[in-house]
Amino acid sequence: MNVVDFLKEKKDKLAKGEFDIHLPELKIPSFRDYWTDFLHTSIPPQLAEFFGNQPEPTQEYPILEIPEVAELYERLVSDLGNINALGDWHQVDQSGIDLFAESTLDKQWIHTDPEKASKDSPYKCTIAHGFLTLSLIPHLTRMVDTENPPYPEANMCVNYGLNKVRFPYPVRVGSKVRARTRNLSVEPFKRGLELVTEVTIELENSRRPACVAEMVLRLYF
Repeated sequence: MNVVDFLKEKKDKLAKGEFDIHLPELKIPSFRDYWTDFLHTSIPPQLAEFFGNQPEPTQEYPILEIPEVAELYERLVSDLGNINALGDWHQVDQSGIDLFAESTLDKQWIHTDPEKASKDSPYKCTIAHGFLTLSLIPHLTRMVDTENPPYPEANMCVNYGLNKVRFPYPVRVGSKVRARTRNLSVEPFKRGLELVTEVTIELENSRRPACVAEMVLRLYF
């Protein structure tokens, strides 16, 4: 029996909670992936150990009992969806591109050979690595500003990863870029808050952005 047939057969019982949680099939990743498509309900608490993504009630997080954390959480929630920061312009020059190429061992000529790029590249100049643009996010969003941190209440801010990244337009050498940000979600966890922020890297004199990324930041207290 395939995944789809199994879930169709078990749907009614699963929705009512009438199942054996020790069913070995439920531990198979492909079965878990199809679960929400057929059940269309929140994952029953009995299956939390199998799916691992059932959110706990906010009030059960002790971290929110700390006044300054609770205040920051409420402030972040109230600001979701709004543009909350627009950074300064930063120029991407050839020396920065070369240093990034040296560090990452990505020395493709479209980045590092201005003479060849002027002849053979459709942009007629060198362009920054997409990952170089991405790596500028901490600087462009002032996350690494030690004198004026964006979340001074937190003891530590950790880049937890990225949900998705796109590079709609190349960054030509000499271009100026800046970051525009808006928070998409904030959730408490055991030791802090997890913040998902949409970061748009704008190009000066361009309607198209150089990069759009969803950054996941964890604030520890």
